[in-house]
Amino acid sequence: MRTSIDGAGRVVVPKALRDALDLRPGTPLEIEQEDGRLVLAPQPVPMRLVRRGKGLVAVTEKPLPRLTAARVRSALEAGRR
Repeated sequence: MRTSIDGAGRVVVPKALRDALDLRPGTPLEIEQEDGRLVLAPQPVPMRLVRRGKGLVAVTEKPLPRLTAARVRSALEAGRR
């Protein structure tokens, strides 16, 4: 996919990529240069460990999208590339 930078320095992320990566307006992104490339990545979601019963559970500070089989398959495929 191709896109361009506008006069204000903004880059439009194509809808297909936004949907695949679950990027929504206001999603905080990390931006950096790596080997001559521009790399954008969603910021990690802050979590804390909470004791539930005899174990610990990771709890996010804000709700995450529902984990579906399609999201798992997509993550596995992305990891294989």
